[in-house]
Amino acid sequence: MSRPKNQNYKGHGLSKGKEREQRASIRFKTTLMNTLMDVLRHRPGWVEVKDEGEWDFYWCDVSWLRENFDHTYMDEHVRISHFRNHYELTRKNYMVKNLKRFRKQLDREAGKLEAAKCDFFPKTFEMPCEYHLFVEEFRKNPGITWIMKPVARSQGKGIFLFRRLKDIMDWRKDTRSSDDQKDDIPVENYVAQRYIENPYLIGGRKFDLRVYVLVMSYIPLRAWLYRDGFARFSNTRFTLNSIDDQYVHLTNVAVQKTSPDYHPKKGCKWMLQRFRQYLASKHGPEVVETLFRDIDNIFVKSLQSVQKVIISDKHCFELYGYDILIDQDLKPWLLEVNASPSLTASSQEDYELKTCLLEDTLHVVDMEARLTGREKRVGGFDLMWNDGPVSREEGVPDLSGMGNFVSNTHLGCINDRKKQLRQLFYSLQVQKKASS
Repeated sequence: MSRPKNQNYKGHGLSKGKEREQRASIRFKTTLMNTLMDVLRHRPGWVEVKDEGEWDFYWCDVSWLRENFDHTYMDEHVRISHFRNHYELTRKNYMVKNLKRFRKQLDREAGKLEAAKCDFFPKTFEMPCEYHLFVEEFRKNPGITWIMKPVARSQGKGIFLFRRLKDIMDWRKDTRSSDDQKDDIPVENYVAQRYIENPYLIGGRKFDLRVYVLVMSYIPLRAWLYRDGFARFSNTRFTLNSIDDQYVHLTNVAVQKTSPDYHPKKGCKWMLQRFRQYLASKHGPEVVETLFRDIDNIFVKSLQSVQKVIISDKHCFELYGYDILIDQDLKPWLLEVNASPSLTASSQEDYELKTCLLEDTLHVVDMEARLTGREKRVGGFDLMWNDGPVSREEGVPDLSGMGNFVSNTHLGCINDRKKQLRQLFYSLQVQKKASS
């Protein structure tokens, strides 16, 4: 259970086994009214706590974490949905800073070939502090397209593309004037990032991939990859002739659903299984396997880049939403990592995916203490890293790079647990309606 740290609690010394015996139910708390609430309320033995009641499990927002984490006492079994300084990976400027530092470390310790495995993010500058470095780079490559993103906003807010230095100078003047008006409020930081001008297109439209990674610990690093995810498409055919049209360049659903020709029932998503099958039909299974191995590398290297700076509290876990762009050469690029990926459904298919994702997340978090700790698969999650790479096959993994080691990842493969969870969830809905 949780309580303010200044309150005494006589049960602090209970053994883990006794704690489990005394928990007849799991008390949960959340402020999110979306698919998450549906899943939590229908989970057997879980009871919702409101207001200031004591809780065992809290799917909180990051603002609550920032204000309350250091002042809350948590028993051994308590779990909370964010690491304290999650922003080291999920703020765009910190993510790039940590990746650049990690790449230099690999170059020193393992050589250039290993360091090159971190070359999956576009050239990026933090603004305004790296403005002069950006200008120097900009003048080396005149005519290319850049994209400006606020470091701590989501859903496409505040993003714009530009090709002229005048545009960025105007932005800089605007931020300075607004800073003067707001007195002590600091200017909002942005990143200026080289825009991927050659995205892989399907039906002439740009897309990116949303993929889910669940981290249960950073020390040691223990991470799970979810099989399901989706490709998010723009509503308008891609062109570089109109860089001001957000419906062409931004694939965020929050942006696309405001398009005049957006179809709510159709949406603008493909499930990852469909996307993988499409690529295999166009390029062959071997090419697709290579692409998805490169995507696996992005997950592992990005998590390793923050492993030593994230505060790995045993009470914390994190469900990250990775945004991956693929270019015409079938090279994947990391755009950003989300600490609070949207759990609101935009279609029935999306609803099914997210409810299954959350059910499986709760299975891995394992408040009920059902897992043995030796599992390599739980629902749609595959154990990707457990203080080292996890092999699909039983036995000792071959880390030399010369053997038949295949990582335990199945992104975009069939998730047979999905149908079972869907049937279970629907049966719970029917029971609820019958009892009301």
